Amino acid sequence: MAKVSVYDMTGAVVSDLELNDAVFGIEPNAVVMHAAVVNYLANQRQGTQSTLTRTEVSGGGRKPWRQKGTGHARQGSTRAPQWRHGGVALGPKPRSYSYSLNKKVKRLALKSALSSKVLDNDMIVVDAIKSDEYKTKTIVNMLKALSAEKALIVLDTVDDKVIRSAANIPGVKTTQVNTLNVYDILKYNKFIVVKNAVAAIEEVYA
Repeated sequence: MAKVSVYDMTGAVVSDLELNDAVFGIEPNAVVMHAAVVNYLANQRQGTQSTLTRTEVSGGGRKPWRQKGTGHARQGSTRAPQWRHGGVALGPKPRSYSYSLNKKVKRLALKSALSSKVLDNDMIVVDAIKSDEYKTKTIVNMLKALSAEKALIVLDTVDDKVIRSAANIPGVKTTQVNTLNVYDILKYNKFIVVKNAVAAIEEVYA
């Protein structure tokens, strides 16, 4: 089992923690992680872009000139795609881009992402993250002590004071175990996780 140090909010080592190799010690699968990231980004797309077809553009009900004898090419409407102010041919319409991955693929991708953070020494376990008041400086000082700037902070429970204290720090995001995803884990340089959250992750994914 891999062993990591557990820090407090001042950056001092307070204990050690053994990680479950079934979650934090597997060989990272880059293909599966890529699939999970593409899936996450696709599911975030609104799919609301829309263009007007020739039937939806106003005007163009009258034939611009007679069929024969003018020397022009035959035209039936001034709102056909080849005309200025005409409709758009084969343009985008509102649609859903979302799709689902197999459950086994999702689990493997998350384990791979977690294991890659351990391999790269980018996982930092903190015994507890608390703030007595809504104060950004508390979280900033903790990040400085842990030498982490762009970081994902994983809490075991919803702590409104910690979440709102970190909300306006550039490059920092807070999340909980039940909303953890591969994209966020890989996006941020450091993976800061509360000790109790590590146990919860192992309980779910081991």
